[in-house]
Amino acid sequence: MADDVAATLAAARAVGVERVVHVGCAPDSMARAVELAAAHDDVYAVVGVHPHEARLLDDEVFTRLEALLDAPKVVALGETGLDYHYDRSPRDVQREALARQADLAARKHLPLVLHVRDAHEDALEVLAGVDLPRGGIVHCFTGDAATARAWLDRGFHVSFSGIVTFPKAPEVAEAARVVPDDRLLLETDAPYLAPVPVRGRKNTPANVAFTCAFVARLRGVPPEELAHQTALNAQSLLNLPAGGA
Repeated sequence: MADDVAATLAAARAVGVERVVHVGCAPDSMARAVELAAAHDDVYAVVGVHPHEARLLDDEVFTRLEALLDAPKVVALGETGLDYHYDRSPRDVQREALARQADLAARKHLPLVLHVRDAHEDALEVLAGVDLPRGGIVHCFTGDAATARAWLDRGFHVSFSGIVTFPKAPEVAEAARVVPDDRLLLETDAPYLAPVPVRGRKNTPANVAFTCAFVARLRGVPPEELAHQTALNAQSLLNLPAGGA
């Protein structure tokens, strides 16, 4: 989005997207996400420290994060979580960073946005003792239906990116079939993971329309109905103003 924010937002509006959530999940991008939200009426921010960057979550970064969470248009804390696929931070450091940020989300009464890859069991264990009154989102979900149910039981929403459209991800498609209407979310994870039929290109928020159409076919509902429901879900969970998709 940084290349041409106005054009990116205009393209999203053209397919019915009325609000965009921009994530700053590294120490050097958190403030930029808040600034972008402040500059655009239809952009909101999520800030946190990604598991790849967990080794950087020292007291100074944590203090900055805590202050940024009080900005007017910050709607959740994240992405935090565990990534055992790349292991760019040591696993014990990732777990400590997740626990610390989960406690902060609870204190700030904010939803928690999770990045979890090859680590769902451990992530659930880390969060087992944390009371999250606003729940959270398992973003860019890559697990199967049983894993989705485990997160639903923990009070989380489950969000699907373009991965759900990939032919080699049938387990993700099956999970998208079973998540209840009121706990389902859609996303792009732009600029990554563009959905079929634009896979391999730079992803943008407008491409959520392709993911919506695919998941609607999976669930046997009109795309417009699914867009409306997932927009309501995001609105409710993130305290967004009323609008369309």
